[in-house]
Amino acid sequence: MAGRFIEAATSRRAVLASAGALAIAGPAAARISPVTPSNPLVRQRADAQIFKHRDGQYYMTASVPEYDRLVLRRAPTLAGLSTSQETVIWRRPATGKLGGYIWAPELHWFDGAWRLYFAAGDAGAPFHIRTYVLRCQDKDPLTGRWAMEGQFQTPWDTFTLDSTVFSHRGVRYILWAQTEPGIKTNSNLYLAPMATPTTLARPPARLTVPTLDWEIRGFKVAEGPAPLHRNGKLFISYSASATDDRYCLGLLSADEDADLMAPASWSKSPEPVFKTCEETRIWGPGHNSFTVDEQGRDVLVYHGRDYKEIKGDPLFDPNRHTRVQRLYYKPDGTPDFGVPVGAGEVPDRFSPLDRPGMFLRHEGDRPVVGAGELPTTQFRQKPGLAGPGTVSLEPILKPGSVLAVGANGAVEIVPAGGGDPKRASFKRGVGLAGKGVSFAGLSGGHLRHRDGVVLVGGGDMGAATFAVT
Repeated sequence: MAGRFIEAATSRRAVLASAGALAIAGPAAARISPVTPSNPLVRQRADAQIFKHRDGQYYMTASVPEYDRLVLRRAPTLAGLSTSQETVIWRRPATGKLGGYIWAPELHWFDGAWRLYFAAGDAGAPFHIRTYVLRCQDKDPLTGRWAMEGQFQTPWDTFTLDSTVFSHRGVRYILWAQTEPGIKTNSNLYLAPMATPTTLARPPARLTVPTLDWEIRGFKVAEGPAPLHRNGKLFISYSASATDDRYCLGLLSADEDADLMAPASWSKSPEPVFKTCEETRIWGPGHNSFTVDEQGRDVLVYHGRDYKEIKGDPLFDPNRHTRVQRLYYKPDGTPDFGVPVGAGEVPDRFSPLDRPGMFLRHEGDRPVVGAGELPTTQFRQKPGLAGPGTVSLEPILKPGSVLAVGANGAVEIVPAGGGDPKRASFKRGVGLAGKGVSFAGLSGGHLRHRDGVVLVGGGDMGAATFAVT
């Protein structure tokens, strides 16, 4: 089965093994390393679902600004999705049923067929949103013939959207957002085992209702659920509030052995886990999915705008762009979403081999090696200011600034446009310790730390060799 959950549900041990293999890889592995994706990955595509299917290809579908059609694209790499040809597999009719707004498609493979779940209104009543299922009659979803399988049936004929399908302990579930009669919210989250692609095997469980301050700004919303199985837990991220800069992600958690249909099995994050970040200049991140990169490392997929002020209804502002970034985990195994990383190359974290669990990070304008909040440990490897063959390291919380070598080899954070570009550039190579990576200063020495102080110079190889995580 393809989708947000199944394709992302490789064991955590396998993910860590792949990440470790990449971090200690030698020159041969470095040569075949895929191109780093750059954000935004795909412009003007909201509610994106990206997953790596068992055929090794990445598939992507999303809402288009016109809300009038269903689209798919495919590529062998995450970065390749940005330029891959997009195929229209279905267009709404000009009149009648399904002739309204077309929202948030999701592609899934199960029972030997591709299926696309999507929300649609009617012509003349575009917000009469219900969920429908298309089935592909052929093996290739981009070239195959698609036919209507039916409307997704729930206990209430009300506003229904954002359906996703996953399996756990041999049971196939469907997870979705809906308005429930008698509850004064725009949408809540529901879960049920499936009998068929369009029907439930038992009455649904209501997992959460938006009640917290950050869930009810503008609208009372819990929508866009995305499941993830990691570290002995099931997690469901979801989107909350209005679709402007207040849009954000919350998180539900349950033990993997719990009764998923018991609402008491699920706990809710008291604060949003992912929200607008002024420093990185991304507003209203939300409606996410999960996938893995070419090395098997977890990746967060979401949309967000690169400006705050919107003219008119934010739903009709076209510039919700698809973005991707690495997903990390806290010591207790809970996902650490960090902040939306901003425009440019997807960033990395660098852990010196002599300080496992510690990272190159910054405290304000001072680079250090140590422990701290995730966003302070993420650096973008950009084309070097000194020209071809060099790289510059940009902290995500300080776009437009880079690490630079100062007096006596001390490293500082400076504006990228000022000073000597050679001092703000490095040559990246296989780590001095024979694994990982090292960054050579253009005037000699290597980027390293000495008791947590970051500098460029000589010394122990482990302090100048970084695992990339």
